[in-house]
Amino acid sequence: MEATTCNGSVDSTPVFYLVGIPSLPEFFFLPMFFIFLLFYLLILTGNALILVAVVAEPNLHKPMYFFLINLSALDILFTTTTVPKMLSLFLLGDHFLSFPSCLLQMYLFQSFTCSEAFLLVVMAYDRYVAICRPLHYPVHMTPQTNAALAASAWFTALLLPVPAVVKTSQMAYNNIAYIYHCFCDHFALVQASCSDTTPQTLMGFCIAMVVSFLPLLLVLILTPILNPLIYTLRNKDVKAAIMKIAYLKNQAGTE
Repeated sequence: MEATTCNGSVDSTPVFYLVGIPSLPEFFFLPMFFIFLLFYLLILTGNALILVAVVAEPNLHKPMYFFLINLSALDILFTTTTVPKMLSLFLLGDHFLSFPSCLLQMYLFQSFTCSEAFLLVVMAYDRYVAICRPLHYPVHMTPQTNAALAASAWFTALLLPVPAVVKTSQMAYNNIAYIYHCFCDHFALVQASCSDTTPQTLMGFCIAMVVSFLPLLLVLILTPILNPLIYTLRNKDVKAAIMKIAYLKNQAGTE
């Protein structure tokens, strides 16, 4: 992957230097390593236990737990994207990260962040149907529907950060670019560039708005549209009533 330096050269590839927590004294690095290591191991262990329990126990093969294991897998991937490098930074003083590795970490971090937001919306919708429409829940939340909802959340989240990553890779950096963060965050990379940061700032804002408001809008718009199809038009009595009204209107029109 070719990158442009601030002097316009494409012969050398920038290297990123993760500053970490600038105000943190160096003698706190080792305690921070053990704190983050403990949290990381707890996250891995807890979510792995959830995955094993749900997969192994047939009584837990229900929509709620299907979405829960998606969320558990996501939490493992999400933390593994950033925490190991942070541990290396605190323990070994390993501050450097190559240009492709930094962009990959940025992409995965953004993708998994978006995935979590979308999966939480899907889980909220699942609970809404279970609580507000309990009799229709088995009909509506079928295994095929659950798989489609989860796949949509993952796939959308994988595509959404691509424009930001591509644009960030085209920005110019010094041979050693300082990232004032513990990992390669989008805005930290933008601030480290010597290019015009306005387009990237706007793009980051737009992505944040999409992640924040798109799931809410989908729920607010699609739920009123789908409810008549799901809960009424599938009902034989409602179908009969609609056909009767249409028949009476046709009769009135012919007289």
